Amino acid sequence: MRTDLLDIIACPVCKGPLTLEAETIAPDDAPDAGEVLTGTLACAFCDERYPIADGIPNLLPPDLRDAEAAAGR
Repeated sequence: MRTDLLDIIACPVCKGPLTLEAETIAPDDAPDAGEVLTGTLACAFCDERYPIADGIPNLLPPDLRDAEAAAGR
């Protein structure tokens, strides 16, 4: 996930701003250098958290994420 996306994305539940908690960042010699590979986007307003896996933020609302996990996707 590119960090400049934080300027245009918002919490899908309450539309509040999201903050980035990066766990893994691509190394400088990688094609996607500086991009967040794993981590979390957190909303300070509603306390919802959205995972980032393989550089892709999962911004599905919690009930849809739970349904997706239950379906085994």
